[in-house]
Amino acid sequence: MKIGIIGTGNISHKHFKEFSKIEGVKIESVCDVNNENLNLFISKFGKHIRCYSSADEMLENEKNFDGISNATPDKFHKEVSLKVLNRQLNIFSEKPLAENYQDAKILADAANKYNVINMVNFTYRESSAYQKLVEILKSHQLGDVRHVSANYYQSWLTSNIWGKWREEDRWLWRLSKEHGSNGALGDTGVHIFDFTVNAVGDIKELCADLKTFKEKGTKIGKYTLDANDGFTSMIRFENGAIGTVTNTRYATGYANTLILEVFCEKGAVKVELDEQRNKWSTLNICEGDNIHSIKWEKIECDQTPSNFERFISSIRKNSNDQPNFTQGAKIQKILDMCIKSNDINQWVDIK
Repeated sequence: MKIGIIGTGNISHKHFKEFSKIEGVKIESVCDVNNENLNLFISKFGKHIRCYSSADEMLENEKNFDGISNATPDKFHKEVSLKVLNRQLNIFSEKPLAENYQDAKILADAANKYNVINMVNFTYRESSAYQKLVEILKSHQLGDVRHVSANYYQSWLTSNIWGKWREEDRWLWRLSKEHGSNGALGDTGVHIFDFTVNAVGDIKELCADLKTFKEKGTKIGKYTLDANDGFTSMIRFENGAIGTVTNTRYATGYANTLILEVFCEKGAVKVELDEQRNKWSTLNICEGDNIHSIKWEKIECDQTPSNFERFISSIRKNSNDQPNFTQGAKIQKILDMCIKSNDINQWVDIK
């Protein structure tokens, strides 16, 4: 199976490794307008890979792709994905699907129009514990959902565990709207909202507060530090449940952690995903007699397929698995509504 990668920045290295693990799958060509990134990629993964200086050049010269991986920066997602879709090729895209709902819907509609396999890389779907949590909630084993708490914690504005953000471009662009960042909301909020909605159900209304801390400074070099550093949102779900979804880059003590707690009529479930993936298979559940003794049972869950494996399997079966572009557009609409709610300081209706 022949796969091409558009964009050779840091995330593309992950794409190469994950696709290469799958039997019968081969990365045959890559492209990037950034020669430095392209040369680094080729030096790391092999000069046998054909390389091009643009997506147009690669798509014009390479034939019979089984799928294309869009690993470009956020601001190029729509432009690149649309080129791939217009050639009616299967596509695997990094999140977010696009920078706003209007563009995301264009991509979702095009994917449906051309009937190609399409997927957004919401990484945390790969947790087997999370998959089990979703299964339990959908089965109604614990009854109706009543309350939800979803939190995404990062600490790279207070810790140098991933490097010194004041000195490295790979971090600074994430703090600047001009450089294509929607801040913590767009970068990691997209994950925690997908995490929540896929498990609990669609959101009816929300009220969001986005915060940019001016105390860290307003500009470093060419980067204006005006993107949000975190947010908190109150949620009303279509199914009657309520909850909160929050996200911050100031979570001292946490490198990269997602915590989802769902409290239902007849019990509760929770997962905590850590940077090292030590807890990715551990589901916590409180039900039955444990409700009254306040005890949580830990369930170790069997490994589930990665998004990369789901994409390849979807192509082979000609049946689109989740998370697809329609889901990506749905999540982008939620992000847009968070911005609107913050701007007008009111609850907003998602529809």
